[in-house]
Amino acid sequence: MTLPSKSGEAQPSEARSRAEASFKKEERAKDGAKAMVEYQANSRMLREKTERLKALRLAKETADKEAERANKASAGKR
Repeated sequence: MTLPSKSGEAQPSEARSRAEASFKKEERAKDGAKAMVEYQANSRMLREKTERLKALRLAKETADKEAERANKASAGKR
């Protein structure tokens, strides 16, 4: 019975280690890309929400000012 040499044992484990490292690197790259897409989508949603709320606030402020002017005008005519 012949025992495998140390160099024969090292090659498969080194190849396996390199393959596992490569796989992990690819997985990290995929996870990073996915995280970036999610980050960009969340940022876009936040900007859109902020713009919408600002438009609503400005419209309400304008309506309030108009109502105040109308009340002052009607109070002055009495």
